[in-house]
Amino acid sequence: MFDNSLHIFLAFFGGYAFMSMVLLRNPTLLHRKKNIKFTCRHISHRGGAGENYENTLTAFKRAVAIGTDMLELDCQLTKDNQVVVCHDSNLFRSTGVNKNISELNYRELPLLKPSLPIDFDPGVMFKGSGIEEERRIPLLSEVFKHFPTVPINIDVKSNNDLLVKEVNRLITHYGRENITVWGSFSESITLKCYAQNPNVNLLFSLKQVIRLILLYYTGLLPFFPIKESHLEIFQPSMYLRPAWKINTTRKEGHFMIFWPSVLIQIVDALLMSKTLFQHLKKRGIQTYVWVLNYENEFKQVYDLEVTGIMTDYPTRLKKFLNSHHEYSCAKNVIANTN
Repeated sequence: MFDNSLHIFLAFFGGYAFMSMVLLRNPTLLHRKKNIKFTCRHISHRGGAGENYENTLTAFKRAVAIGTDMLELDCQLTKDNQVVVCHDSNLFRSTGVNKNISELNYRELPLLKPSLPIDFDPGVMFKGSGIEEERRIPLLSEVFKHFPTVPINIDVKSNNDLLVKEVNRLITHYGRENITVWGSFSESITLKCYAQNPNVNLLFSLKQVIRLILLYYTGLLPFFPIKESHLEIFQPSMYLRPAWKINTTRKEGHFMIFWPSVLIQIVDALLMSKTLFQHLKKRGIQTYVWVLNYENEFKQVYDLEVTGIMTDYPTRLKKFLNSHHEYSCAKNVIANTN
């Protein structure tokens, strides 16, 4: 009896493992490949927070002039229901004014400070020209008007139904559904984005990233459908940089900072999987890794066959791609969205 059960189990497990491997390498046998209208190797985080005032028209213009493939930005909603481009819900870090964006009308928003900390380069400050126009917090509509054909990656920062609705209204008004990606770390916000408009490219929430990794390492991923089109993940080993040991008052991804280095390396090995990225690519899902600012990181991650890298230093990444042609083969392919 026991032998028969063991044989049945082994036969089942062997068949499962075989099918999982086949579908991992050939996912289109079961799933339709997503048809994304652009491919981005070079992504400017907040427009390039290490080279210009973050999330400003000046930053976006200069990143596009350099040749970035995509702009990444963050959205908030003002008291008078204007969608603005700003990372923090509270203005103190960026402007010195201890007010929430939701408490102020758009015309009441203060200018950004002349110097700003770079979240993903701890201990480093961006010191700009101080020109007032360069420090103005822009409307999302302005960004769409200035860059009608540039892919834009929108991080919806607040769990606000009206914010999601207004961002979607602007996306559709400017005919950007095919060249916009949106979502959030928050599962709740991301689900609201998808419910509002399933035709816009969608980010994985943090919950769905964890689910993705669990499915991958149990061999179940090839059997499951995926609604998201873009995976954005961080490289855990970037938190091993000496700079992350600097005692600053603010650090993005602070949950990783005090982890033992061995544990960070283990998480890095699990998350930075070339085989996973190849599987997603075959399903038409693009992978972006953030926020990388140094050449050794660029090389490590491009070697994993990710779609693109997000950086605070657009010029630095562009120079790297220009001098390493083996990594710069993928260029934007923008479909006619008219």
